[in-house]
Amino acid sequence: MLLTVLKSKLHRVKVTDANINYVGSITIDGNWMDAAGIIDGEQVHVVDVTNGARLVTYVIRGESGSKCVCLNGAAARLVSIGDTVIIIAYAQVTPAEAKKFKPTVVIP
Repeated sequence: MLLTVLKSKLHRVKVTDANINYVGSITIDGNWMDAAGIIDGEQVHVVDVTNGARLVTYVIRGESGSKCVCLNGAAARLVSIGDTVIIIAYAQVTPAEAKKFKPTVVIP
């Protein structure tokens, strides 16, 4: 049996752009991705603290140092520029691994 646990999260980052004309995903500053251990193409959950919306998408690496958080495609309809979001990545681990696992939390 595997358990799904919090692997990492970017806590309370601001949405800097929303691009409805892009084919899905969320673009995130590469430095923030590295700090959180999130990789290009990884599935993430996005929780909008401002309006309560929740969505699942995948990550595209943005320019390092840009501080960008851009929701693309249909997800762009669920957020507004300036919203505060939490970006969450999960991992599947065994119960024994879960007892020792420590998630990475990044507060930019």
